[in-house]
Amino acid sequence: MTSPATAFPEIGDRSEDLETTAASRLTAEQLSRALRYAKPEEVAVGQVLFDFGDDSGDLVLCGTAHLEALCPSEAPDCEDVFFSYGPGQFAGELGLLTGQRRGLTIRVTTAGTIHRVDAQSLRLLMKQETELSDLFLRTFLARRRLLRLATEQTLRVVGDADSATGMALRTFLARQGVPYSWVPEDSAEGEEIRSATGMAPADLPIALVGRDVLPRVTPGSLSERLNLAYRRTGRGTSDLVVVGAGPAGLAAAVYGASEGLETVLLDAVATGGQAATSARIENYLGFPFGLSGADLAARAAVQALKFGAHIASPCPVVALETNRDTHVLTLVDGTRIRTRAVVIATGAAYRALPVDRWAELTGNGIYYAATDLEAQSVAGRPVVVVGGANSAGQAALHLARHAAGVTLVLRGADLGARMSSYLVDRIVSDPRITVRTGTEVTGLHGDSRLDGVSLTERGGGTLRIPCTGLFCFIGAEPATGWLSHVARDDKGFIPTDRALTPAMLGPSWESLGRAPLPFETSVPGVFAAGDVRTESMKRVAAATGDGASAVRSVHQYLALVARP
Repeated sequence: MTSPATAFPEIGDRSEDLETTAASRLTAEQLSRALRYAKPEEVAVGQVLFDFGDDSGDLVLCGTAHLEALCPSEAPDCEDVFFSYGPGQFAGELGLLTGQRRGLTIRVTTAGTIHRVDAQSLRLLMKQETELSDLFLRTFLARRRLLRLATEQTLRVVGDADSATGMALRTFLARQGVPYSWVPEDSAEGEEIRSATGMAPADLPIALVGRDVLPRVTPGSLSERLNLAYRRTGRGTSDLVVVGAGPAGLAAAVYGASEGLETVLLDAVATGGQAATSARIENYLGFPFGLSGADLAARAAVQALKFGAHIASPCPVVALETNRDTHVLTLVDGTRIRTRAVVIATGAAYRALPVDRWAELTGNGIYYAATDLEAQSVAGRPVVVVGGANSAGQAALHLARHAAGVTLVLRGADLGARMSSYLVDRIVSDPRITVRTGTEVTGLHGDSRLDGVSLTERGGGTLRIPCTGLFCFIGAEPATGWLSHVARDDKGFIPTDRALTPAMLGPSWESLGRAPLPFETSVPGVFAAGDVRTESMKRVAAATGDGASAVRSVHQYLALVARP
């Protein structure tokens, strides 16, 4: 089972298109401009510039030297040539921007001159040289896609793909765009790997990262190994830290980084937030044929990286402190991040049904997302979708293409009460979907995995139906429990600017001599955007607008505190 391809803008899916883009060559004029950011170095035949698993390091421009990129092979002491680079070409892929460790070994095949562009200089180049930035970005993306197709052995995970732990790992890797292959634990290959590595069943899931073996792997430990966890930026204090990488947070990171702010984006799980769980978004401006939430998040993340934002996940934030004009965020591992401004875009946590065994079966048949990952897990089997809003309707339509049948369950009597009419029309006309209004899920059945549910109708009648996947879309609670000094309303959402009452502001604001800026919370310099904000419109486009607009207020705030 391989990771699904992530759609990126402006590169094709055909192998020949990818190979052409991946082999991009700089013109003499482009190379001359790129060399302003580089340092020359003489290299010898056989010299290893970077080894598999090294920190991403430098972009390497070929002067007179020739290089080759090698990926590990299953055969001992053997490597496969992934790519060759000659004069005018350059060695590097998307990991140079994400900070992921090297997935390839770079070795010299013809002695000569190379030019190294270090990480800081590359970020500067990406900001200042639009033509080169676009060329490098397209090439990096094409190489990442080819790496997905050609190097499944680079990262392998052995375990139960459909378990709660397995689904968490697969979701993390897919959203991060990391090439990997999944080996079922009960397969011949899985048994062979476990025997060769000396791992016991209790050590599953196991991750093989090159030559390293990680037992009982989690998204957190794998993130550390791949260099995706938070690492301090070059400066002691960032200009802006964005907490939450859904549409609002991604937009804030893009606008903050593109406007020159030292920007850090943190998320407790992975980029995309709730939007990444949407199988198809059709009413987002500019995409008449729709796109998945995961694709939208992937495009936005690449955009943020292009402008120099630092993205880290999973990085749960557990506390926020304010000391005069500086804010300190504490991560779950105790790391403290100092920043001049904060945008809170943590969105909301999914609501669960009050049914026995819910926690036990979450991830083992109960899901809060209906992406291709989940759809593959229930292919050819019956499923139930719970909810009456757009997310539930989109999920039902997407799952109907994969499952044996979909039952859409909602407590209300009217399917169109909270769902867009275009979705209602499609659902009603789809013979693969059965709609049950005035109905609730009241029982879960199955041993270690869900295999059926009990449904109770408003009149009192109960029936049991087969179900191997229960997809829950009944709303969410704001993810604000980690905040202690930021005012919240009675539902836990964060009031901003005009929604703040005098009691929420307190006497500290009187000394400032100003009212809160748009999107500013009860704490000066701390802003809120997206679903977490009181009275926000719960739509992807609105969240994106919130994130971008909040950054405008961040600039105003930073200008105010910089005044003598």
